[in-house]
Amino acid sequence: MWTRYGAPLPTIQKINFRSKRMKKYIALLALVVLIIATVTIALTWDGGDPLKDGEKMAEKSALDFTMKSIDGDDVKLDSYSGKVLMLVNVASKCGYTPQYRGLESVYKKYKEQGLVVMGFPANNFFWQEPGTDEEIKTFCTTKYNVTFPMFAKISVKGDKIHPLYKFLTSKQTNPEFSGSISWNFNKFLIDRAGKVVARFSSKDEPESEKVVQAIEQALKN
Repeated sequence: MWTRYGAPLPTIQKINFRSKRMKKYIALLALVVLIIATVTIALTWDGGDPLKDGEKMAEKSALDFTMKSIDGDDVKLDSYSGKVLMLVNVASKCGYTPQYRGLESVYKKYKEQGLVVMGFPANNFFWQEPGTDEEIKTFCTTKYNVTFPMFAKISVKGDKIHPLYKFLTSKQTNPEFSGSISWNFNKFLIDRAGKVVARFSSKDEPESEKVVQAIEQALKN
C-alpha cells in the first residue's frame, strides 16, 4: 500500500517489529536503572551506628589513634596535640576532588596558627579511590601540590570501617557530630584538646565562609 505521495505505508509486520524492539529497549533501560539504584543504595547506605550494642572503644579522643602515613610510617595523632585538625576522607576520581586545592589553601594560610589538614584516602564511594598509596601520593602532590599530611588508604564506613572513623561517626563516641560518612570529602574539625567541634559535608568548600569561620574560632581557643 502506498501513500498519496508515493511512499509505502509501514506494514503491520514492521509496526509489530518496531513495537517489540521498543519494548526490549525499555526493559533494558529499566534493568540498567535498577542496577544503578541497587549499587547506589549499597554504597551509600548508612548501615546504622558503627558501634554495636554493648561495644565500647578504649579511645576517648581522636588523638588516641595511631595511623599509617601514606609512606607507611606509624603516626600517633597525639603528636598533634595542641593543634587544630581537619580530617577529610579524600578520593582522586570524585567530582569533589578539586577540593584538594582549597584544603591546601587553608592549610597554608593557617598552619602557622596551628591548623593541620589531614587527608585519609578511601575507596568507599563508587570506587573513586582505586589507586595504591604511592599512586595517590603522586596524584595529589603533582596535580594539586598537596603538602599537608596524607595517610594510608582506609575504609570510612561499612564492615571494614577504620576505628578512627568508627569513633568519629558513632553516637556513643561523637554524639554531637555522629552519622555515617555520606560521600568523599566529609570534614571533621577537631580542637586543640582533641574534641570534635564541627563537621562539614562534601558540598562545603574548604574556603567557604562557614568552614573558615569554624577554623578561625577553633584556632582562637
